[in-house]
Amino acid sequence: MRKKAFSVIGKPLRKVDAMAKCTGDTRYADDIELPRMLYAKLLRSPYPHARIRSIHTERAAQLEGVSAVITGKDLPEKFGIMPSTQDEEALAVEKVRYVGDPVAAVAASSEALAEQALTLIDVDYEILKPVLSIEEALASKEESERIHSWNRRANIQKAVSFEFGDVVVGFARADEIFEDTFFFQGNTHLPMEQYCAMAQYGPQDKLTLWSSTQTPHYLHRALSKVLGLPMSRIRVIATPVGGGFGGKSDPFSHEICVAKLAMITGRPVKITLTREESFYVHRGRHPVKMWVKTGVKKDGTLQAMHFRSFLDGGGYSSYGLATVYYTGALQTVTYKLPAYKFEGVRLFTNKPPCGPKRGHGTPQPRFALEVQLDKIAEKLGIDPIDLRLKQLVDPNSITVNGLRISTTGLRECIEKVAARADWKKKFHQLPYGRGIGFAASSYISGAGLPIYRNEMPHSGVQIRLDRGGGITVFCGSIDIGQGSDSILAYAVAEEFGIDPADIRVVTADTDLTPVDLGSYSSRVTVMTGNAAIQACGKLKEILLPVAGEALELPVDDLEMAEGQLRSRSYPKRAISFAECVEKAEGKFGTLGATGSYSPPKHPANFKGSGVGPTPSYSYTTSIVELSCDPETADIKLHKIWIAHDCGRAFNPLLVEGQVEGSVYMALGEVLMEEQVFRKSGLHKYPSILEYKSPTTLETPPIETILVETDDPEGPFGAKEAGQGPLLPVIPAVANALYDAIGVRIDEIPITPDKILRALEGRLKSVSVPWFDFPPPIKWQPGDGVGVQQKS
Repeated sequence: MRKKAFSVIGKPLRKVDAMAKCTGDTRYADDIELPRMLYAKLLRSPYPHARIRSIHTERAAQLEGVSAVITGKDLPEKFGIMPSTQDEEALAVEKVRYVGDPVAAVAASSEALAEQALTLIDVDYEILKPVLSIEEALASKEESERIHSWNRRANIQKAVSFEFGDVVVGFARADEIFEDTFFFQGNTHLPMEQYCAMAQYGPQDKLTLWSSTQTPHYLHRALSKVLGLPMSRIRVIATPVGGGFGGKSDPFSHEICVAKLAMITGRPVKITLTREESFYVHRGRHPVKMWVKTGVKKDGTLQAMHFRSFLDGGGYSSYGLATVYYTGALQTVTYKLPAYKFEGVRLFTNKPPCGPKRGHGTPQPRFALEVQLDKIAEKLGIDPIDLRLKQLVDPNSITVNGLRISTTGLRECIEKVAARADWKKKFHQLPYGRGIGFAASSYISGAGLPIYRNEMPHSGVQIRLDRGGGITVFCGSIDIGQGSDSILAYAVAEEFGIDPADIRVVTADTDLTPVDLGSYSSRVTVMTGNAAIQACGKLKEILLPVAGEALELPVDDLEMAEGQLRSRSYPKRAISFAECVEKAEGKFGTLGATGSYSPPKHPANFKGSGVGPTPSYSYTTSIVELSCDPETADIKLHKIWIAHDCGRAFNPLLVEGQVEGSVYMALGEVLMEEQVFRKSGLHKYPSILEYKSPTTLETPPIETILVETDDPEGPFGAKEAGQGPLLPVIPAVANALYDAIGVRIDEIPITPDKILRALEGRLKSVSVPWFDFPPPIKWQPGDGVGVQQKS
């Protein structure tokens, strides 16, 4: 059976026989020529800020083996993860905004040929003055210095201001007022797996994209918007992710480009970014400058806080709209704070765009807050742990900025970690050069609102029962190494009382699975777990009456356990799960059910209140013991103790792995990692050889303590465990260093050169720029909005 040939870009190919393609039948292999894979590469800007006068691709297109070349005019539609700040282009149209901004894409028969074709593309740039710092962005006034034209105020993406409670009265009540400035340098995710994607455009005018992504649903939406295809004709399959940490949460240029190239050529197209490209794609931790003013009573009780953050956002918006809010939203959910003012601004600079990294927007302010609390404790002559124990948030309470606390195991976390580390015997008692430090933190178990505001569920699950006793669970979530596929299997197995080995989990395929919003904000366990339990509940309403009828028992005497539906009173009186499914299918037909989950509504109603709410907050405490050689400033970590309130641990080993992974990442951030750039806009260290990150040799023993609080909002009481444990480790290291050698380093990373300058009295304090913030939105529980924000 010979199929009619068709041509793409003048190159004859034969369509694969439909039956052979679907079944693998090779009887007609001699008559079938499979479309050969093409390989894509992106041409990137060598300048941080420039206008594109012209692009000429003719020479590249004529190179033998090149199938397609595209530029910004082929993909002019803007996109982005946040609906209100979609300012990215798959390929730059008029302007490039950082070194590495893509301007053209090539598909060729090999990667080497695609690379060669890039050298034949001629781009004429008009070089513009780059903006490379927070201060430069704030000072920008000339039109040529504007990175974007859509925003109202030069290079300011977003400025926010809030006031909760009476801050003026709070500071007036205070006996002592402390002011400090801090800086947290940006850093990147450094996943082992680089960014990669593959696309195929099928004979039915349907596009399939395989990608290493954390958010297949949002990528699905972006592809539809930019390519002009209905979502029903696009299939996104998220492949197992070799490390994400937030860095694969955006829709990206390379994903859109390979999709477009596949549509043009009719052949599968694959792209794998180099390690250097991965550094420029970035979306990592924002560099943030912070100013903190806190008023306390003589006993250390917090009275008021005023917090300002200045974020270096890079060239595009990404998640930045949410990030600026996150730098201020969660200060109130760890300790009681009766009055709080927050002002934040995110700025555009000509550097790779920043985005969400593990702990999204919260490690920076947590570092500042926990270090300042230690300074307050020292001035007042109070043990730092005792200072914190005075003012822990209460369970089932609402904070001054309208965030609902469900359960909190913070007190138990503090007490357990202090006991394990012998805090009282070591703090201020160790010899010079050796010290111990403490910090605490909190984090969300998933965002309370979706990125695109709607009333639809945040997560959906479908369950199918087969007559052999097997179960298939379908969900749109993607496992990025945190074990979310296992969590789905555990939840369903627990509900039905069967072995998890009898469950098959199918995830992250937009053609097969219901929508889940993605693996970010530590949301998957809580949201997919609750959706799965709801779906199981619907099937149990079918199975239990069938078992009751077969066993001649009332339903309220039945339980599902050990692969059976059995009597609670007489466990030997039972029917197997598989037999019950057969009987139920014979009575009702094919068995399946759906479940979905949306977080509870939050009590606050002001503009900006959508960032911070969550079904539940996790709590973590950490103690770090280290030594520092005052001659060389070399730091040696001796041990880390960490206690985490995870609600309830589905699998304690998985939770401990997540906690210890967070500790490892925190150590890199606090001691060595920094994403920094030269005046030319080039990255200083775009390789694993030069970008310093800890290895097992630098990782000390870690003692993990799990505290379970059985949160009513979580599936079987679970909370998050993947991000929160990173937060307290960074300030705990800084506080331990001060206990060891008596100098404060108020900027991250804490490197030997800074320590030596501090010991010599040459380390300058962090400078924070002046900025005219908008009038604050004023709110307190029970009240409406006071001043409407204009910016």
